[in-house]
Amino acid sequence: MALRRNKRKLRAKRGASEPQPVPAWRANALYAYVKAFLSWTEATGQSAATTGTRERALWRFIEWADERSLDHPGQLTRPILEAWQRHLYLARKKDGQPLSPSTQQTLITALKAWFKWLARERHILVNPAHELVTPRIPRNLPKVLLTVAQVEHTLSLPDVAGLTGVRDRALLELLYSTGMRRSEAARLQLPEIDLERGTVMIRQGKGRRDRFIPLGQRAAHWVARYLDEVRPKLVTRLDDWTLFLTDYGESYENNRLSDLVQRYLRMAGIAHGACHALRHACATHMLEGGADIRYIQVLLGHAELSTTQIYTHVAIGKLIEVHHATHPADRNQKSGIRDQEDPENPSAGAADSVAADAPKAARR
Repeated sequence: MALRRNKRKLRAKRGASEPQPVPAWRANALYAYVKAFLSWTEATGQSAATTGTRERALWRFIEWADERSLDHPGQLTRPILEAWQRHLYLARKKDGQPLSPSTQQTLITALKAWFKWLARERHILVNPAHELVTPRIPRNLPKVLLTVAQVEHTLSLPDVAGLTGVRDRALLELLYSTGMRRSEAARLQLPEIDLERGTVMIRQGKGRRDRFIPLGQRAAHWVARYLDEVRPKLVTRLDDWTLFLTDYGESYENNRLSDLVQRYLRMAGIAHGACHALRHACATHMLEGGADIRYIQVLLGHAELSTTQIYTHVAIGKLIEVHHATHPADRNQKSGIRDQEDPENPSAGAADSVAADAPKAARR
């Protein structure tokens, strides 16, 4: 416990370091327009996640505009916005990879929302972003498709003899059992989980929708053990109702939660994936087990059934069974195996069939 207190003190000391210098682009006049737009976004009931996404996207645009001496909405014409769109298409991340179509769409969608607000508030006469075409997002299958054996191996890796091991096991079990998103797990509160009934209430999920979902018995066991043995030793404030706490007694941030899950997946020999890999595994394994896709839609919190239907393309178990039972190549192979079992009398199977049909013919 002394080591844990020292960690907390060190983290607090780092947090009290000298403030970072203010970026030069914040002196741009566009910054005030964006701040007003973000305030309006919050006032109209948009979620904190939506506001944060728009904020990051527009800060990035203002930095780009400031480098080109653009400081008034009236200067932002359609050719300027198309140049920004080309910039996003050509941009490269630190690892040299281009921005994904979904990232480009997110950045452009935020820009379009801002210009729609500018036109509504009469800051500009016309909306130059109205006809911007957002990139088409391909319907890709999940990159990581975990088998049941891989998931079970991953869940067994935390060292449950220690405090953090019990917490990590409970967290992994919860993600796999419920299929919830990492952001939903990170902000889960104590009153929202009912271990006796085996249920979880997810408040204000994606799209600000609540949902009431089941929690498996094994996951409930590990969460109960975490609550009894570990959480009382991690909590630093009596008024903190967050379910899962870090070593510093703080609630998890999304990226830190991903790092935790990613670490165990790498230990299991899985090269890619993090929290969403367990979400995909939950849906795929339930679908292969015979669950109706509409129930999986409710479990995952998808607004549209079409989003859930992507799992029908990766639930390969049933397709393999049908393929083996109906494809001519597989049927011929089975026939060849039977012939090899009785090479001296290859027509035995046919003779047996005729003999079996003889009594039926006599009766007729």
